[in-house]
Amino acid sequence: MKNTIYKYCLAAFVFVSLSCNAQKKYTVKSPGKTNELVFSLTKSGQPQYSFSANGKSVIEPSLMGFEFQELSKMTEGFKVVTTEEHSVNQTWEQPWGEFKKVKDNHNELIVHLKEEKGDQRLVDVIFRVFDDGVGFRYHFPKQPKLGKVKIANEVTQFTFADDNDVWWIPVHRENSYYESFYRKTAMSKTDTINTPATFEMKNKLYVAIHEADLTDFASMTLLKTKGNQYKSELVPWADGVKVYAETPFNTPWRTIMVGTKPGDLVTSTLTLNLNEPSKIKDTSWIEPSKYIGVWWGIHLDHYTWGQGAKHGATTKITKDYIDFAAKHKLDGVLVEGWNYGWDGDWTADGSTFSFLKPYPDFDIEEITRYGASKNVRLIGHHETAGATKHYESQMEEAFKMYNRYGVNCVKTGYVNKYLDKKEWHDSQYGVRHYRKVIETAAKYHIMIDNHEPVKGTGLQRTYPNLMAQEGGRGQEYDAWSADGGNTPEHTTIMPFTRMLAGPMDFTPGTFDFSYKTPSGAKVQSTVAKQLALYVIMFSPLQMASDLPENYEGKPEFEFIKQVPCIWSETKVPDAKIGDYVVMARKDWKGNDWYVGAITNKDSRKLTLALDFLEPGKTYMAEIYADGAGADYKSNPYPVSISSKKVDSKTALELNLAAGGGTAVKFKQIAN
Repeated sequence: MKNTIYKYCLAAFVFVSLSCNAQKKYTVKSPGKTNELVFSLTKSGQPQYSFSANGKSVIEPSLMGFEFQELSKMTEGFKVVTTEEHSVNQTWEQPWGEFKKVKDNHNELIVHLKEEKGDQRLVDVIFRVFDDGVGFRYHFPKQPKLGKVKIANEVTQFTFADDNDVWWIPVHRENSYYESFYRKTAMSKTDTINTPATFEMKNKLYVAIHEADLTDFASMTLLKTKGNQYKSELVPWADGVKVYAETPFNTPWRTIMVGTKPGDLVTSTLTLNLNEPSKIKDTSWIEPSKYIGVWWGIHLDHYTWGQGAKHGATTKITKDYIDFAAKHKLDGVLVEGWNYGWDGDWTADGSTFSFLKPYPDFDIEEITRYGASKNVRLIGHHETAGATKHYESQMEEAFKMYNRYGVNCVKTGYVNKYLDKKEWHDSQYGVRHYRKVIETAAKYHIMIDNHEPVKGTGLQRTYPNLMAQEGGRGQEYDAWSADGGNTPEHTTIMPFTRMLAGPMDFTPGTFDFSYKTPSGAKVQSTVAKQLALYVIMFSPLQMASDLPENYEGKPEFEFIKQVPCIWSETKVPDAKIGDYVVMARKDWKGNDWYVGAITNKDSRKLTLALDFLEPGKTYMAEIYADGAGADYKSNPYPVSISSKKVDSKTALELNLAAGGGTAVKFKQIAN
């Protein structure tokens, strides 16, 4: 760790009666004194907390605790035995990300609780308060009267002072993969919602509730209860148990991000800071990638996943894609449908898949040899159809095979409502499986792009080979969705909701909008907006997702080729959730900056101050804007390409067409 300052102090408080406990409040503020966490016990000895930011209420007093099957609940009758206070101020570096250096600056309060009667069981509540929010978790120590447990309910509440507006998606009601449109309603109009859930508060704060370090536990959803309150609702196993655990164990961190503007949520590093440091010592083999894929053509029914006259995963087609990638300095080709098991109704039972046996027309040895000769890697694909036990029976050998052929990145998939026909993706069952995949892949120096996943909770810090996930409604919906595809406002919402959970494999890059689908689905954006999405929708694995022939001869393709996948700094100069987003990011390796600006169905003019550029330096701005007459419905193609010298005192006028955008590269030049 660099620039580390660590302070530690211990304060012990011993109380002899519950009446004293009810009067005692334990307060911890963030390092900048902007946020405050207050913990106390009720008269019945039940833990509760409240949280405020800039003197404004974020969470009103809210109860805490757990209920078990076959054991008495741990929700009340507690006394505070001791408390501890710690302060941390350190900076750590990521191998990739939206920020190269991450500052971890927080004040911690640990409250050691003990039941006054009965078994006198123990539990610790740990709070870490940052300037961008708070995280808290429960720790159950090893103890004689609490060993193996079956958690039936988590009591943790999130109580608000008002019936605020919230951006949310439902739990399991529409699908099991978080692939829903976010909607904005009053809290009172919701039932059970997924996290991250983003609140536009009546007191002008922006708040997101989520979790961090989801390890061997059930995913937390939010159940709307009485008044302006949600409570933690854990996703159960098929038998109804929420979590199987044995002391000692920790729960995941419950996180509350807070800011005065939407962009504050985007630039929060709270989730990352609440995960453990990397368990992978040597990360030199973990490499971000820009690639193309035998993928979009399958979704458009030009090719098939299974064998036959239209099979897409052939040696010849893959070599053609490798040639295109090499020509344009892209470093990978994703191929789906290469292995036995795709024929027939593969979604009914994934146990037909072989992850070791290619179809006869896919020569993996020749393909990887040919790719290596052109400095282009094959990106592997493992669709499981949710048959996780079947996958695990072959997984290690499959990773070994990929490693032998130089395949160091695998896209995994779980297209099925349930895992193994009965368990939710976001249950403890699913969490355990996904972790096993990541850990096994790391043994063989393989990066993972996980589709139909459990939501991201910052695990990429601990296992940086977890590069990207889906866990959201990506651009593939524009090929077949019965509702016509993603709306123009969809991508103006995602940075403040789904993207708070971590990198997403959204797959931007459509240049051709003339394709026909039975449902009438289409990409509802301009080409310039597609370029801007490479800056807006973060992923260290970015696909140029269209067919190769649709890029040939297009000067705007240069932006996709040049835009980085990872960033040393990220800023959000301007945004309104659901309307527009302007995001600025600095190249991981150099001094160049990139800007993406996108809008919803409405055209708009924005003024962008370039004060994020280094003062005193001159830059050449290469601007890819919506051209004359551009409109996502009637004319998505025009792109105006221009350049001008700018510096940190310059302001750029951005003219965004309906459903449009602007992408800009700022290259530092000699003064």
